[in-house]
Amino acid sequence: MKTFPQTFLWGGATAANQIEGAYLEDGKGLSTSDVQPQGVFGDVVERVPGDSGIKDIAIDFYHRYPEDISLFAEMGFNCLRVSIAWTRIFPNGDDATPNEAGLAYYDKLFDEMAKYNITPLVTLSHYEMPWALVKNYGGWGNRKVIGFFERYARTVFERYQSKVKLWLTFNEINMSLHAPMTGVGLPADSSKAQVYQAIHHQLVASALAVKACHDIVAEGKIGNMLLGGLMYPLSCKPEDVFKTLQENRSWQFFGDVQCRGAYPGYILRYFRESGFTLEITDADREALKSTVDFISFSYYMTGCVTADEALNQKARGNILNMVPNPHLASSEWGWQIDPLGLRTLLNVLWDRYQKPLFIVENGLGAKDKVEADGSINDDYRISYLNDHLVQAREAIADGVELMGFTSWGPIDLVSASKAELSKRYGFIYVDRNDDGSGTLARSKKKSFGWYKEVIATRGASLKE
Repeated sequence: MKTFPQTFLWGGATAANQIEGAYLEDGKGLSTSDVQPQGVFGDVVERVPGDSGIKDIAIDFYHRYPEDISLFAEMGFNCLRVSIAWTRIFPNGDDATPNEAGLAYYDKLFDEMAKYNITPLVTLSHYEMPWALVKNYGGWGNRKVIGFFERYARTVFERYQSKVKLWLTFNEINMSLHAPMTGVGLPADSSKAQVYQAIHHQLVASALAVKACHDIVAEGKIGNMLLGGLMYPLSCKPEDVFKTLQENRSWQFFGDVQCRGAYPGYILRYFRESGFTLEITDADREALKSTVDFISFSYYMTGCVTADEALNQKARGNILNMVPNPHLASSEWGWQIDPLGLRTLLNVLWDRYQKPLFIVENGLGAKDKVEADGSINDDYRISYLNDHLVQAREAIADGVELMGFTSWGPIDLVSASKAELSKRYGFIYVDRNDDGSGTLARSKKKSFGWYKEVIATRGASLKE
């Protein structure tokens, strides 16, 4: 099999807070992303009039989306993952009525995509929530936020039911364990018990959104979204193998709840032995039975696990504090490159859930050099994506049902982890720098033409 299925969805993935800018325009409220100007692990900074952050303008997609969508169409996209900024619809989260200007903006965005037959894949909450819900209610630690989110979800389902058929609930929902402010609106020093209670509220809200989507959107499909943090044992010692099982389960449990409709026994044991007493009502358990239609996930890297605490202490710090794999190369940002790991993960998720899968983030962040003639020769990005797509194709041959592939950041955007523009992912270069300088002009990188050919040939042009 050298080609992907005829029905395969090809495109790219973005997030409102990393591309839109216009952070207070047309009635938008402040989000948790707006008060974390240094990225998902950065300190919370209360905004005052006149101060500014790189995300406030980002790449100005809010005003330039027609140009950008035209470029995506030129590459052959038949799918584009975007997120709706919750604070454009309900600026404070608990507003009595939605903000019409925000709703109208996404109407225009989806209409523009429809002109080119680009299918929207829409994330309800992508690393942001109304800051007012954090200040006034304590974020997802407060059960009331479930109702606010369900109302938001129902509002956008009603509004866009004829324009959007593919939805996702929470972006990388398992990331809350590592970045609680970004994930659930809790301070970084919150206890694990507090974080898991907030996560429980979010899981209930996700399930209620699934039910609402099925109730409102004719032929609608809604999935979850996991950070695919696949771990390998550092050695074949039984202790390393079992520790790896536990580490993988620490993120797979989110998928277990959203795909199977109940908490698995291993996580309940962990709660018991950790002394966590979560408030889980009978109504919650009933709500969780509304399970997702498909599983989407991000995949960037794998890591290793060892039971040897001395080795763990020496591990290089990164987003998930993984022990580095001595057999893999790394990117400029220390993210290890493992294409075969994508095939492994696809098979693991397929075997575990038997639900359609969707790779909704995969890409290489790198510093791109603009040559004197304006060209950008990003062969490293081409190589990275080529090798990962070859493994995705192999997984389909293994029997995995794969819906599509949306590369992360098809156009340069502000990175989530450290709010940088110098860490570029796109096929399209944006002339803007970390200090905010630049014209915001768009230009095509070498990878633009490469991805266009991959899509046109349904993957036959990939090199093995």
